Amino acid sequence: MSLDPSLNRQAPIGVFDSGVGGLSILQALRQRMPSEDFVYLADSAHAPYGERDAAFVRERALAVWHALRDEHRVKALVVACNTATALAIQHLRDDHPAVAFFGVEPAVKPAAALSQTHRVGVMATPATLGSDKFVQLLDSLKGNTAFVLQACEGLADAIEQQWLDGNDAPVKALCKKYVSAMGPFGSQAGAIDTLVLGCTHYPFALPLLRPLVGAGVTILETGEPVARHTQQALAERGLLADSKVGCVTLIATGNAQSLQRAALTLGI
Repeated sequence: MSLDPSLNRQAPIGVFDSGVGGLSILQALRQRMPSEDFVYLADSAHAPYGERDAAFVRERALAVWHALRDEHRVKALVVACNTATALAIQHLRDDHPAVAFFGVEPAVKPAAALSQTHRVGVMATPATLGSDKFVQLLDSLKGNTAFVLQACEGLADAIEQQWLDGNDAPVKALCKKYVSAMGPFGSQAGAIDTLVLGCTHYPFALPLLRPLVGAGVTILETGEPVARHTQQALAERGLLADSKVGCVTLIATGNAQSLQRAALTLGI
């Protein structure tokens, strides 16, 4: 890959999601790369992505990239949204081959390796589960693992809203509804013993999900693997910042309250 000569290793890394969900990825990125500056953009005026069509998500991803590139001169972009990764990241890479774009995808491969019952649950948005990228990912794992796919319509939006009004009742009700629909969880034969959170918003619901699935069920998210890959790739490109204390800039295209509250809770 030939690099864009205008890229500056001291420039910030861009991170974006439709709302607060990508903060779970940002937290992992900061822990692994404390010297980096980050600009996080929550496209809250156009959320939720998970219930939008592919053309809309691609349009927003391109608009966000242009904004972060032109206004903040970011050196790379982490698409911290499963839906945007599934529907838009390849288009970004095709249009800008010299730029390092990093995405997230449901951790189904490590889940299949970990599962002892060979039955893995996947909670994700309808758009992620219906995307060609996710279908191809599952096809690559054909074997003795059965994947129970659960489209969680409205859950990301309810989590976003919870940071505005402090009411977790809608999130709790949706978590209960979707976990119940997936069948039994546990270590017994035929039960789901590993659960993949296929949306970056869903880790915020972990305190509600854990008692529903049981203490023995492994729950996988994507923050640390994405952070590790991003660090390695930037190092290979000579784009890691010099040693310093990095800072974070938070931006929202809509109401910024939920973003600010969630970031404060995570210590970002």
